Amino acid sequence: MLRELKTFIAISQTGTFAAAGQQIGLTQSAVSAQMRILEGALGMKLFDRSGRAVALNANGIRLLPMAREILTLFNRMAQPESLSDYRGAIKIGAIASVQTGILPAVLVNLRQQAPELETKLIPGVSFNLLTQVEAGNIDLAVVIKPGVALTKDLYAETLQKEPFVLIVPPDVAGDDVFRLIRDNPFIRYDRTSFGGRLVTQFLREQRLDPKLALEIDEIDAIVKMVEMRLGVALVPLAGLWVDRPSGVRIVSLGELTFYRELIVVMRHANRQAPLHKFITETLRQHSNKNPPEPAPRQP
Repeated sequence: MLRELKTFIAISQTGTFAAAGQQIGLTQSAVSAQMRILEGALGMKLFDRSGRAVALNANGIRLLPMAREILTLFNRMAQPESLSDYRGAIKIGAIASVQTGILPAVLVNLRQQAPELETKLIPGVSFNLLTQVEAGNIDLAVVIKPGVALTKDLYAETLQKEPFVLIVPPDVAGDDVFRLIRDNPFIRYDRTSFGGRLVTQFLREQRLDPKLALEIDEIDAIVKMVEMRLGVALVPLAGLWVDRPSGVRIVSLGELTFYRELIVVMRHANRQAPLHKFITETLRQHSNKNPPEPAPRQP
């Protein structure tokens, strides 16, 4: 019955039997046959069918989290207690600043402890990575904490809080944050991202309406734009630019400093798995080694 549960979950993700079949390598007729077997075994219908599209009915919605839990528990049965005995692959999601920040050192430790384990790094923005963890497509992810509560199926731990600072071209004088934002073109951290929403909230609270020069989601790219004198920007102290010489001047926000929260997230059913616990602990250790601090206000 495990294969039927896997197919059931794939249908819930894709919305059609045909798309689910493409995702897991089955024909549409094979998917339909498996769902008839599953519904027969459970004694209930699981879908509302409308043309080619299908949607979970009330029974399907109720059973979906249980199906995911059953598959998670089955997968844990095959996991060894010793990390060195791990085989197969683990999928780790990470936002860009984590890929170039704390994650490489964590992956080195993981390779030393579990040399036969294949690690697949899945890049993405926080919202998409959270969705993939919840759907069971990736094992865990390091993302920015959203402004809303996580679903009950997800477990998260805070790794560190990254302070925002104002960065300006080196030839732009002054340390008045408000004046610098008002008087210069503004490079905006994508307002649809979790970090960008924090910038939007700060601007709104301080009643600032800067002249927009550019909007982009990549922190290191924003820093590069400031280096090229395209404008000023509010960014977190995170990413490659923090560890290398950069052609920007950092102006602290002082008492107005706000933070984005970096978290590791996984499904609740996996939080006690030895591999997940090791990765979480290693992430925590490397986060605590060099926690970001707000830069001193520049004279």
